[in-house]
Amino acid sequence: MVEHDVLGATREAYDAVALTYAQLFRDTLRDSPLDRAVLGAFAELVRAGGDGRVADLGCGPGHVTAHLDGLGLSAFGVDASPAMIESARQAYPGLRFDVGSMAALDIADGVLGGVLSRWSIIHTPPQEVPVILGEFHRVLAPGGHLLIGFSASDDPSHPAQVFDHTVAPAYRWWPDHLAAMLRESGLAEVARMVREPQPTDRRQFQEVHLLARKARAGEARANA
Repeated sequence: MVEHDVLGATREAYDAVALTYAQLFRDTLRDSPLDRAVLGAFAELVRAGGDGRVADLGCGPGHVTAHLDGLGLSAFGVDASPAMIESARQAYPGLRFDVGSMAALDIADGVLGGVLSRWSIIHTPPQEVPVILGEFHRVLAPGGHLLIGFSASDDPSHPAQVFDHTVAPAYRWWPDHLAAMLRESGLAEVARMVREPQPTDRRQFQEVHLLARKARAGEARANA
């Protein structure tokens, strides 16, 4: 019951700010060359794998989904907030956006070349995160890539630290701990990008992108 209450409260919180959120964040990639670079590398790897289908999970107002589409991927977005999905559909009518939960994705096994999770796990209670990582692994095709973004914890003895998020309670993660959780889910880390906080940032946290890959048949499992 606790996890469902958290999901419901988070959904309601984002529904309430969907229009404001879309206005604030729709153009953020324009001023973020490092984010564009890591998304570009992710897109190139997905295309090289032969399947450009990508789910942007926790897509919000859809601006990153649209960016992936512009990079040549067959991208669609999923978000728990109906208001966010409605905003994304209005802004990008040529793309697909669905209401859904990352803990129980309405996506068949092994059909995606890529999964993007950009600050979408931060509101999930730590004990529930392995379920979501398991879903990421399930929907990825062998050889498929996951790009997951989050704010970094600054204390390895407390790998998931609560912080004061504007919309809903949230967690930041010690990068090595989350990378280990990915391995346990069958996803091997390929690379990571760490962005140091800038003086103008509201929160003085490192931002981390972890790139991970699901093994192909015949390859050793990521957590073997």
